[in-house]
Amino acid sequence: MAAGTVQPFERPGLRGFLHQPQQPASEGLVLTHGAGANCNAPILVAVAGALQAEGVAVLRCDLPFRQKRPFGPPHPSGAAADREGLSLAVAALRETVGGPIYLGGHSYGGRQASMLAAERPDVAAALLLLSYPLHPPNKPNEMRTAHFPRLRTRAVFVQGDADPFGSIAELEKAIALIPAPTRLIVVDGGGHDLKRGRLDFAPIAAALRAER
Repeated sequence: MAAGTVQPFERPGLRGFLHQPQQPASEGLVLTHGAGANCNAPILVAVAGALQAEGVAVLRCDLPFRQKRPFGPPHPSGAAADREGLSLAVAALRETVGGPIYLGGHSYGGRQASMLAAERPDVAAALLLLSYPLHPPNKPNEMRTAHFPRLRTRAVFVQGDADPFGSIAELEKAIALIPAPTRLIVVDGGGHDLKRGRLDFAPIAAALRAER
């Protein structure tokens, strides 16, 4: 399938790029970045392009904290605003996609997506969580899973087996807290940025579509 088009997307509270497949899309994905990146992060561009080729419309967007300043990490006080930004992006994508909308992100972006889904189970049909930041490096006691038992949204985790933010064994244990269907896709040799190792996109698309 031909890739389609990629166009800048901007409106109040939203900034990013919209990947449209060659044929009208019946499903969409909102995808956002980690704490130190923006919507042009290589992992987001790669995932968006691959799913666009699978017929999925993808809106990769900057979170509100990144719209305010080009560099620097988010402040915890702005997390709720970042989740609201994701809500706006989902609503915007629903204007052009009549079918299921998926929601996800890399690291911090994925964490905020999962927290939003815990707050609003109807926000998305499934979650795509790339390199979920289970805990800060070398701080396994500071787990970021308090909301997992409240998740009712199907979740697809893509994790490198060399990620310092959480081992595969730690993530498997944490995922067991989620009462919704889950899938873990392990990237052999992948670190937190998933640059190393072979990332196969076909299982990701299939896992997101599991209940279509």
